This record gives sequence, C-alpha cells and structure tokens, in this order.
Amino acid sequence: MNQKPSNAFVAASWVALLAGMIAYIVGLWNATMLLNEKGYYFTILLFGLFAAVSLQKSVRDQLENIPVTNIYYGLCWFATLAAIVLLAVGLWNATLALSEKGFYAMSFMLALFGAIAVQKNTRDTRSASE
Repeated sequence: MNQKPSNAFVAASWVALLAGMIAYIVGLWNATMLLNEKGYYFTILLFGLFAAVSLQKSVRDQLENIPVTNIYYGLCWFATLAAIVLLAVGLWNATLALSEKGFYAMSFMLALFGAIAVQKNTRDTRSASE
C-alpha cells in the first residue's frame, strides 16, 4: 500500500528540517566560542544529517526488499549514533550555559527528525506516483 503523504505532513517535515538547521546555525553564528569549536559543531550537524538520511534510506530499502549489505546498514546506525554521541560529548564538555546546551541538542534533534521525514516523504511520493 503506497500512499502519497499529505501536503500538511510534507510541509511540516520541511519546516522541522529548516527550523532545526537554521536555529542551530544561527545559534552557532551568534555564539561566543572559538572558530574551531563552531566548526566542530557545524561538522557534527552535517554529519548527523547525512547519517540520518542514509539510515532512513537503508531501513526503507530493507522493508522494500532492496538489497542492503549488513556492513552498510551497520555503518548507517553507527554513524547516526556517533553523531549524536559526538554532539553530547561536545556539549557536556563545553563551557556553555545549560540553556545553550539544551538549545543545541534540541535544534540538532529537530533537524535530524526533519531530514528523516523529508527523505521518507520524497520516497513515498515517488513510489506512490509509480
């Protein structure tokens, strides 16, 4: 059963992705941390987004009986969890206020959720039109 996602869900997914990414990046831009720290957090965002989309794709491929090697599937899980752990470790050791740490954690997770939802919607839309 392939259903096209509703326009409301597609819009909400894009809003979640953009809100999470933009909030995170604006927070980094305005932060009073060293440039190498900003680079670390920005790289974690990019790594996390790519890893989450790859994981969603490999999970979906398996559900649709498209071959996915176990090593790639495991690497997708590892990369996604590694991005979250690297952010957590970075925030744990950062000299930021707790509210700032929470802001970065929540905007990061919102961006990851948005990326997964956008990728799912893209795939659902394509498979519904075929």
